[in-house]
Amino acid sequence: MNQFSISQLSQFSGIKAHTIRIWEQRYNALQPNRSEGNTRYYDAKQLRRLLNIVSLTEAGYKISQLGAMEDEQLFSLIAELEEKERGSELAEVYISQLIAAAMDFNEVHFEKTFSHCLLKYGIRDAYLLVIYPLLKRLGFFWASNTIPPAREHFISNIIRQKLFTAIDALPPEGNKGESWLLFLPENEFHEIGLLFANYLIRSSGRKVFYLGANLPVTSLIDAVKEVSPSKLLIFLVHYDHPEIAQQYIKDLESLLPKQEIYLSGNMKLLGQLDLGKRTHKIGAVAELEKELEFMISNESVN
Repeated sequence: MNQFSISQLSQFSGIKAHTIRIWEQRYNALQPNRSEGNTRYYDAKQLRRLLNIVSLTEAGYKISQLGAMEDEQLFSLIAELEEKERGSELAEVYISQLIAAAMDFNEVHFEKTFSHCLLKYGIRDAYLLVIYPLLKRLGFFWASNTIPPAREHFISNIIRQKLFTAIDALPPEGNKGESWLLFLPENEFHEIGLLFANYLIRSSGRKVFYLGANLPVTSLIDAVKEVSPSKLLIFLVHYDHPEIAQQYIKDLESLLPKQEIYLSGNMKLLGQLDLGKRTHKIGAVAELEKELEFMISNESVN
């Protein structure tokens, strides 16, 4: 896909279409193309440029400066931001080696490095110190035009396989406590965080119904009627308009009056939502673990 409407750019970036047009007209930030029918559209290069500008404005740069910059200048600033995000030295070695293996599509080297990482940290800390920072790094690389999308898919799919393997290695699902249903809404496809949550919840002995990515509301309702989970865990990863996300959550709260709903993912978006009494935000792995431990302690008392 290499043609995007301004409404699609708005959805991907979280910036209103009206603001995007102002940035175009006032600062020359984007230069849309025209179809044979004279319809405005944007290509992947323009989408990446907009996302870079949004990231840099959030880091304190002024749109008046960014709009006049060439793509290469934006790439350079994005790379500087990426440098500031670096973690511990040992974890950095693993991250760099995994990226290097991906650039050559060297699955053997990737597997070997990843295995060493798991032996060193275990699955939980490997996710926190290596996998999550690696995925964040890939986002910067994509934005700065330094890694082809095929390599990103290569890395993501191997990590997904590893998480599935770790989940399969857990003891059979227990029946203690309340059951969880995990899913991503429609048009959400980045499920690595959800898979890791699946691992943590199942590790606590809970029963998990994992429905994966891009789940329509109608399918969710059918599943809830069938399995009657106590809790839902939803990851909202990309930055949608807060009004759209707010309506989605409001609809779920109305359609599913018996379930508690837990939200994670894009905390900038979640921070702008007005949540009901049965809906909770989970901003970090430690918060999910704390919630599970609290449930276990309550069950032992009861």
